[in-house]
Amino acid sequence: MKPSHILLRSSWQTINIGDIAHTPGMLALLEKYLPETRVTLWPNELSPEVEAVLKARFPRLELVGDRKPAEIFGECDFALHGSGPGLIGAETMQLWAATGKPYGFGGVTLNDWELREYHDLMQGAEFLYCRDTLSLQAARDTGLNAEFFPDATFFMDLRNEAAAGEYRVANGLEIKKFACFIPRLRWTPYWIAMPQKYLPEAIAEKEAVNAAHVETDHAKMRESIVAWVRETGHRALLCPEMSYQVEMLKPYLYDPLPDEVKPHVVMRPDYWLTDEAASIYARALAVLSFECHSPIMAANYGTPAIYLRQPTDTRKGQMWRDVGLENWILEIDDSTGEQISQRLLELMAPEASNKIRSAKKLIDNRGEALIRRLCKCEN
Repeated sequence: MKPSHILLRSSWQTINIGDIAHTPGMLALLEKYLPETRVTLWPNELSPEVEAVLKARFPRLELVGDRKPAEIFGECDFALHGSGPGLIGAETMQLWAATGKPYGFGGVTLNDWELREYHDLMQGAEFLYCRDTLSLQAARDTGLNAEFFPDATFFMDLRNEAAAGEYRVANGLEIKKFACFIPRLRWTPYWIAMPQKYLPEAIAEKEAVNAAHVETDHAKMRESIVAWVRETGHRALLCPEMSYQVEMLKPYLYDPLPDEVKPHVVMRPDYWLTDEAASIYARALAVLSFECHSPIMAANYGTPAIYLRQPTDTRKGQMWRDVGLENWILEIDDSTGEQISQRLLELMAPEASNKIRSAKKLIDNRGEALIRRLCKCEN
């Protein structure tokens, strides 16, 4: 029996175009297979700009707003926890579970402490889909009946062709004649905005790790930028996935480049939103990123992309292998700048498009599987 009204617990933050992308990805999947079903979104936060993007693409979308949980729970007949780096909405799901109505988890990475803390919550779900097979196996090892569903970002179809086209033209970025490069610190500095959530010693430890690796990590990316410009004659766009990365572009990627390469390199001067970024990635020839979700968005539109994984990242990186793109994920500590450059240049080969098509078949299959399970849940 198809649910008539779904409560979607998603939208974890807006300072990361990847976290923004989870929600429209899941909404697009639900819209495709359950077009008549009402969806109410319970977000952590939505900036006015992000809310406008979601409402433009999904005009029927409802938001929780200031209503009390009891009112929302009374209207909905199923609660779906969206994709994310963990059970971010666990407290909401626990409140929902107390109603006795069915619920499920749609593509989460699980940490060991969450498997202990929320085991009963996940045990009581109609389904538990993990977005990577490392989380999947960890869940199964605790006795949970888990399945694989890749990050909902794989289903996102947001675009902003007007803004992206204007930016491309202004910066000489011809269609399929440029590559995108996205930096990242090994530990995202959330403590800058939320210092109260971190012990001083924890902040010091993470900042020390960042300082120890930021130059060596990005020296390898710079080598790839130089190889890209020299070997292809194409331009390079330096751009962020998270807002803090805007300040990294100049000192760690642009300034140390050879003088003859710099005229072929464009720096994004500010943070952007997911729809514009997706339209840029769709027009790029390749993407090389220390972040996980920009490559996913690129692949959605047929643009081959490489994910440079840092050892501080979570189990989520495994999903790049899980969907059949294992050659497009490189562990940064085990890869040289030359190896990364060579892999990047290989993305120009016709075979790259075949890899994406094959991955999309698997991804679409898992999306259908989630919907089938959702429609079999008892109400």
